[in-house]
Amino acid sequence: MSKVAVSLKIDVSKIDKARLFKGKKGTYLDAQVFIELDGQDEYGNNGMITQAVSKEEKDQGVNGNILGNCKIFWREQAQQTQSAPAQPAQPAPGGFDGFDDDLPF
Repeated sequence: MSKVAVSLKIDVSKIDKARLFKGKKGTYLDAQVFIELDGQDEYGNNGMITQAVSKEEKDQGVNGNILGNCKIFWREQAQQTQSAPAQPAQPAPGGFDGFDDDLPF
């Protein structure tokens, strides 16, 4: 399995506050990230973040607000076969050369 690390830029003023909801430990926002793994747009972004909408709303043609952009800043190369030697992680353009696998999520 290969991995990517993505940075997000969110314009919080575009959040539809009516869609925020209370949970046990805070107030939450459901969002979706659409990532193009093989290319970037003219600004160097690999995708966008939108505010999630329900399935029923999607069926009615409702789209969530576009909240921002995302950029891949690190990617691990997938191995070709089981017998192939392990490939070291390759940093994405931008210079970040490490990734902490000990994340709590």
